[in-house]
Amino acid sequence: MPLDVVPLGPDRLRDILDVDLWAFPSPVPVEEQLDWPTPLPWGRTYGIEDSTHPGRLAAFHASYPFGQTPVPGARLPVAGLTWVCVHPQWRRQGLLRAMIRSHFTHCLERGEAVSMLFAAEPAIYGRFGYGLAARQVMLTVPRGAPLRPVDASGLSVRIEHFDETQHGALVTQLHAGVDRPGWVTRSGEAHQRSFLSETPQRKGEYETLRILVVERDAQPVGYALFRRRFAWGPAGPAGSVRVVEVVAEDPAVAHVVWSHLLDLDLTTEVLTPNLATDDPLLSMLVDVRSAQARTQDNLWVRLVDVAAALAGRRYRTDLDVVIEVADSVLPDNAGRWHVRASAGGVPEVSRTDRGPDLALDVRELGAAYLGGVSLVELAGAGLVTEVTAGTLAPAATAFGWHRAPVASWIF
Repeated sequence: MPLDVVPLGPDRLRDILDVDLWAFPSPVPVEEQLDWPTPLPWGRTYGIEDSTHPGRLAAFHASYPFGQTPVPGARLPVAGLTWVCVHPQWRRQGLLRAMIRSHFTHCLERGEAVSMLFAAEPAIYGRFGYGLAARQVMLTVPRGAPLRPVDASGLSVRIEHFDETQHGALVTQLHAGVDRPGWVTRSGEAHQRSFLSETPQRKGEYETLRILVVERDAQPVGYALFRRRFAWGPAGPAGSVRVVEVVAEDPAVAHVVWSHLLDLDLTTEVLTPNLATDDPLLSMLVDVRSAQARTQDNLWVRLVDVAAALAGRRYRTDLDVVIEVADSVLPDNAGRWHVRASAGGVPEVSRTDRGPDLALDVRELGAAYLGGVSLVELAGAGLVTEVTAGTLAPAATAFGWHRAPVASWIF
């Protein structure tokens, strides 16, 4: 079948949801989902139609415009690839490859040098140049787990039913203020409404959304979104708290948030959201082992325009290195790039004929881009080659960052 990628509008929502249910099975029928708030960005949603059945959708994808996404030392427009779905009848026929190539073309047209995604199947996206750039930690913390003390004087707490009118702007403002690489924020009101909705997809077996707000001098300085589930076991209460999202940039705020979440009545455990590998809760817990930490992949990063992406971030130390990049999907990225920068300064990135110091695939460059995966780690796995002796360690230090990357929610 011809692989023409065409724009889709809101009039195709039913077709889109039908393909989505073929790709990601759900007990909720399309007719019910049509009434849910949709985060799909019209104008950035594209599909492939079955040429033998005009109007029948075989696959589709979309991307979110994450306009001010933190990268090390700066913020860049990023394309968040999402809703990548292929009907099972058309698997293994090149539809995914056609959509990814279309996505990269649109990224370049919009000036989005970086694309990010969450991978439903991690083995898929590496062949398109996406590298695992951020890992997350998820905890199941026993209720009442003791925390190391932190002075939280001057802070107050209110716990309320979440209300979009009352709390929406607060969540948007505080979430956007976090300066952690990869910390993408919801793109627009429709996306925010969908994320905070009470659909079965969001709610599951839990209660309606609650919010815990921490204030200092009557001004919000942090929050937690959470839901509880009531349960009763042989020994009594066995409920759980599912934390949807936490924004707490100050140690005292973080301590107050988790102290309250770990002390809710009729519960026995607290399930955390995506936490960075350096999240303060991991050090606050007196017994972190009891929290049953599990590490998973978080963000996958693809440098669509290598020169613009490398020039768009900052570096932790002075850097002067020539990197030879292989890119079989976007050959304009391939070749040798000379990257020069002072610590924290604006870098210079240019093509060069000088011999390479390091050699790698664009996938590994994406993995190292947010500063959370070391070039030394990748070299240890045989994925980065040190061509010029003594250049790997300094480059790895320069590419690193003082905060581990993470996205706090799955898009």
